[in-house]
Amino acid sequence: MSSALLSVIPRERPSVATERSQAAACSPRTIGAAFVVFARHGSPRVLLIGVMISAAIRVRMGEWSVWDLAVIAITLVAWPIQEWILHVCLLHCPPITLWGRSYEFRIPRIHRAHHRDPWNYDILFIPLHAFVYIFSLNLLLWLMLAPTVPLAFTGATFALVLSLHYEWIHFLIHTRVSPRTRFYQRLWRNHRLHHFKNEHYWYGVTRLEGDRLLRTGPPPETVAVSPTARTLIEAPSANAG
Repeated sequence: MSSALLSVIPRERPSVATERSQAAACSPRTIGAAFVVFARHGSPRVLLIGVMISAAIRVRMGEWSVWDLAVIAITLVAWPIQEWILHVCLLHCPPITLWGRSYEFRIPRIHRAHHRDPWNYDILFIPLHAFVYIFSLNLLLWLMLAPTVPLAFTGATFALVLSLHYEWIHFLIHTRVSPRTRFYQRLWRNHRLHHFKNEHYWYGVTRLEGDRLLRTGPPPETVAVSPTARTLIEAPSANAG
């Protein structure tokens, strides 16, 4: 982690900070080592299988045309907005209070744990239970939007490819692999600012157009350090109750 970003991490109890720094120190330092760790986890494997099955079905259907390229282009254009919306509305969805009791969806709860412990790879990836509806909703959406079934499978397959790419980039940012390209440096900086400076900004992970369009990617020096960047939930007011 860069010294510039270390300066904005909220103070923690020494024992907790030491435990997390040790976890960070054990993370991969090279692309090769990172790929080995990445391949051990369930989400990348499930996504890869999903891509292979969906691609095989699409190839078997045939009927290729220039519209397949159009579907891929549309998916690329829509991806950063989709990424932004899911991050804000799903991953950062706060607990809901009904009749005095607090309820929370499983995915936001896991994501909050990820913010508390960003070097824990067991809670970094898409949870496996989510694929039950990710695959179904992805295909259903494309069957509704695309004019033909083959084009729907083109869109569904490419969306899964982008999801696998998301998992890889997100994981890589949370390792000690140093960013070398300018594009990856921007992604690395953007996501670590989201984790360690202010959780209300910098929602993009693999693309930054959503932050630019929706004005959540301001210059870091204009944003205050958030005390809830690691918890995603504000502490109860001292005057509450």
